[in-house]
Amino acid sequence: MVLHPKAKARMAGQEVTFCCKASGNPVPKKYYWYHNGTMLERRVHRYGSRLVLRGLTLAQAGTYHCKASTEAGAIKSAPAQLTVLAQGQQSCKPEPEPSLVELPSECPQDAAGSRYYDVGRCPPAPCAGGQVDRSGCGAEAGRCCGVRRMEMREIPCAGSLLPIKVVAECGCGPCAQPRILVQGRVTAADTGEPLRFGQIFLGGRKVGFTGYKGSFTIEVPPDTQRLVARFVDRQQRFVDAIKVLPFNRRGGAVYQEVKMLRKKEPVDLDSSQSNAIPLGEASGREPIGELVLPTGAFLRPSGEVFQGTVKASVTFLDPRDMATASAASSDLNFADAEGEIVPLRTYGMFAVDFREGETGAALQTGPVEVRMDVEQVWMPEHLQKMKLWSLNPETGLWEEEGVLQPAGKSRGKREERTFLVGNLEIRERRLFNLDVPEDRRCFVKVRAYSNEKFNPYEQLEGVVINLINLEPQPGYPANPRAWGRFDSVVTGPNGACLPAFCDGQRPDAYSAYVTATLGGEELEAVASSPKLNPNAVGVSQPYLGKLGYRRLDHDDPNLKKTAFQINVAKPDPNNVDETNGPIYSYRSLEECEEAPVSANHLRFYRVEVDKYEYNVVPFKESDLTSWTGDYLSWWPNPQEFRACFIKVQIEGPQEYMVRSRNVGGSHPRTRGQLYGLRDSRSVRDMLLENTSGACVEFKCSGMLFDQSLVDRTLVSIIPQGSCRRTAVNSLLREYLSRHPPVAENNHTAAFTMLAPVDPLGHNYGIYTVTDQNPRLAKEIAIGRCFDGTSDGFSREMKADAGTAVTFTCQERPAGRESFFQRLLTAPAEA
Repeated sequence: MVLHPKAKARMAGQEVTFCCKASGNPVPKKYYWYHNGTMLERRVHRYGSRLVLRGLTLAQAGTYHCKASTEAGAIKSAPAQLTVLAQGQQSCKPEPEPSLVELPSECPQDAAGSRYYDVGRCPPAPCAGGQVDRSGCGAEAGRCCGVRRMEMREIPCAGSLLPIKVVAECGCGPCAQPRILVQGRVTAADTGEPLRFGQIFLGGRKVGFTGYKGSFTIEVPPDTQRLVARFVDRQQRFVDAIKVLPFNRRGGAVYQEVKMLRKKEPVDLDSSQSNAIPLGEASGREPIGELVLPTGAFLRPSGEVFQGTVKASVTFLDPRDMATASAASSDLNFADAEGEIVPLRTYGMFAVDFREGETGAALQTGPVEVRMDVEQVWMPEHLQKMKLWSLNPETGLWEEEGVLQPAGKSRGKREERTFLVGNLEIRERRLFNLDVPEDRRCFVKVRAYSNEKFNPYEQLEGVVINLINLEPQPGYPANPRAWGRFDSVVTGPNGACLPAFCDGQRPDAYSAYVTATLGGEELEAVASSPKLNPNAVGVSQPYLGKLGYRRLDHDDPNLKKTAFQINVAKPDPNNVDETNGPIYSYRSLEECEEAPVSANHLRFYRVEVDKYEYNVVPFKESDLTSWTGDYLSWWPNPQEFRACFIKVQIEGPQEYMVRSRNVGGSHPRTRGQLYGLRDSRSVRDMLLENTSGACVEFKCSGMLFDQSLVDRTLVSIIPQGSCRRTAVNSLLREYLSRHPPVAENNHTAAFTMLAPVDPLGHNYGIYTVTDQNPRLAKEIAIGRCFDGTSDGFSREMKADAGTAVTFTCQERPAGRESFFQRLLTAPAEA
């Protein structure tokens, strides 16, 4: 499906056009349109690949999708939502929805004991009306609900007034068009070496190369539903990696680690004899099967039979080895006869590379046999459904090559073995798969939070949740014998629903291993030992017990805390305890996606080590559509985010909170006005006694949102405690003196500067990173700051490397306030 219908909003009485287009061989000519899953009559609507609805009524609202078919198969489009509004009904209510931000710790709590303040938000829903494209197939100049007016308020906090901008009115305006990116790194699954300058293809089109360290950035083309990327090693050391990459439709970048499987060393075969190559020899176990190549099977591309020595490399990805899941290609789906995308459960994948011994020219094969050992199929019902598949590198979907049929017994090394046998011809370089379609499917609801408080309004969007389906050994749920499939979904404003195999009869027939990453950072799962707390996990008893929730470190505290495993127990519709999530039956996807935050769900959270951020103009970094153009916006450009950090060294007996206060410095519209605050606790340097370091974000200098004048942000760095400034980086001091005006630094308990406009490096103690994703820019900058270099990355603090300013702090006498506290209680006097 190369063109999917798009979501539209219309007033009753207007008309709407939906379009779709499929490609294939032969070219699809037959199209069918469906409304809420029911096929529309072709005679009534006279549709082809385009559906036109005139004189719309309220009953015609809902989802629309198309299906294209030929004798070769069928494919369905993604659904598009049609919103139909009654005459006079507003698609964008002027009153904003509630949206809470956390105020600084020195602000008083309200009557309910909360320090959260409602700043309002406008839901980015489509607006009806506006310019309508007559053909209906182009992108409409869409109008969306957004901020029409903001107003400034002041909150009394610790003897001063804290400014904050809140949404006063919503209205229709042009839709934000954020760039959608997938970024990441491609490395070898076995050694971690980067794929240097590897080719990247989208469909059949080459779109770029990986970098020296294996890094890549792909801009997601408009109207993409499945992003299928192929990574090719030009030196042919690795099997091509075909990945279906998750992305965030609301904009910004999602980070992915891509693993490539190293090709097996070639063996020499004599083409005049019959040859058998084993498939899968994981950790000394019996092979899953074998590839049998009869005499005269090797062909040149012309069809001529090749005689001579063949260099044969057959690389098998064995699901009995748990470590191989990350290197598997595609997302194990195929399109069934109805055009539905349906999952597969794998018993192993293999890639073949046959070459002439002398010239190295590629060879094809005539009919060859794939034989699969029946003993390796653990579920008896799978024996009747086992098929041979090959991966289409452009669609990322598996296509049926043939059925595996029971055959006679064959004498193996030690015993008689029964095989399933299938035939195939190898005409192009594809990945092959031994799979069964699996129809016992469910969805698992997962949410990610910015901290361990699990506040509903502090959910994180853009987090990649990965789920690997495991098959436990009976009675040993923690010891799986194989993985069966894997899926990745990106969290939206209401979490994520991940497909997984499940079983209603045996709760532990399938289990799931779940992880979450944000910009390369692993999020933490909720603890399961020493005591399981249903309120923290997010699932109530007794269903939680049936799911057998275990964090990775359940039995061994030395293991990581970044994954959990559950039994995917299909909910019993007759049991009221199992009708509220976190597992939903396959037909209940909509219920899963729209479930309220109060419903059962599984959780990850970000480990924020005493970090706090406050913006005068509220902005949710995980939702780029929440950006508002304002002179006081922390990030002035929603297409490009520049993160700036300063490294502070602290010599003192403990770890200290360090604050940056960021005020307009040179721009006439913002001079003296607060942009925001950042608090960060210093991290102890394990190699230096009584020394810690803090990487503190500050607002970068540069153009404000109108892109007309530069503002040099006035930044004050203030450690909490009895601290005095003892050193300033000489290069930074020299730079600031050469670029006036110079900020006054007449208080030794703080450091003040008009922030540099240039992106200085570690030699100055300043770390600057620009990226299309604000979180990723900050993660990279923090990694460099910890490391004290301009291109490194570390999670261990090297406090004396690449620092900008040093403070010496001591325990102060009881009763004496620090400068930090005086600044909070009496800022004017301080």
